[in-house]
Amino acid sequence: MLTVPNAISFARLLLVPVFAVLIATEHDGWAVLVLAASGASDWLDGVLARRLHQVSRLGQLLDPAADRLFILVTLVGLAWREIVPLWLLLVLVARDVVLGIMLLVLGRAGYPPLPVHLAGKAGTFALLYAFPLLLLSEWDSVLGTVAQVAGWAFALWGVGLYWFAGFLYLEQARRLLRPAPRSA
Repeated sequence: MLTVPNAISFARLLLVPVFAVLIATEHDGWAVLVLAASGASDWLDGVLARRLHQVSRLGQLLDPAADRLFILVTLVGLAWREIVPLWLLLVLVARDVVLGIMLLVLGRAGYPPLPVHLAGKAGTFALLYAFPLLLLSEWDSVLGTVAQVAGWAFALWGVGLYWFAGFLYLEQARRLLRPAPRSA
């Protein structure tokens, strides 16, 4: 069912290629606006889903998919333009690959995806907040300098929270997949 929150998530997905073109062609002002709109819509779709009682399975899949795709495309664009080092891209993609494999294993064992953890939401928020700031850091001004410091602060917190949440998800999966103790 297409609810208002799901429509917002779909719109966010449609912004991904728009952002990719903007960052590749160095239209940084527009790219920052699209990133900001993406971050705001990420918050808004969750709030509306809860307030309108429109939490849906589709939304629970769409929202994190849109987040992961936006994070990936943003990191690739920022690394390609040498705004962020390649290690940042690799560290975040590695976490998503590990969790993607975990989801496949859980699915094969008959388990649905794990519920989103607050640490994961906080990590995603910090990263989506960091990226426009890091893009603004390219501007040769006081604003660029402040944006660089703030952007890296959010990025490093985001990486830490992103991986912390990843370890929490892995532990949850381990507990689910652990064989039940045998009775004597």
